[in-house]
Amino acid sequence: MAKKQKGFSLIELLIVVAIILIIAAIAIPNLLRSKQAANEAAAVAVLRGVHTSQAVYIVQFTSSIGYADNLVKLGPGAPCDINHACLSDEMIGCTAQPCKKSGFLFYLTSSATALPILDYTSSATPIQWAQTGSQNYCTNDDGTIRTQKAPASSNSGAVIHTDCADQTQYVPVGG
Repeated sequence: MAKKQKGFSLIELLIVVAIILIIAAIAIPNLLRSKQAANEAAAVAVLRGVHTSQAVYIVQFTSSIGYADNLVKLGPGAPCDINHACLSDEMIGCTAQPCKKSGFLFYLTSSATALPILDYTSSATPIQWAQTGSQNYCTNDDGTIRTQKAPASSNSGAVIHTDCADQTQYVPVGG
């Protein structure tokens, strides 16, 4: 009597591998889209946090100084003072702009050249377009988070105050 061998045939193994590859081909793009959406939501949250930090900064250091004109001034320091207010973490209050967090680059600028700083614009742009995000965001001293109307690529730098307020370029998030 011949012995019957136990195990899987090559065809059966190839069918299982093909099924796994098909499932992966369906799941991976959805995973990447959800990661991108999470990065974009985090960018909006960071911009809201910057606005809140600016409100605290202007109260803490008096309106004669105004707003912080860069992210370093909102970041950690020892001691906490006008140049390092300890109002954001070290990722957003980094030592040099742009600051990186959750797949985005963050900037904080002002059109003011001397004290008091009466306006600011904070902006976020994806580090890798269509991979870490596909939206450019900004907010200014009015606190409205805006998204670029027709984004095609990451911004090459900070968004200036007049561009962020321009409704032909940026519209409120969800609007």
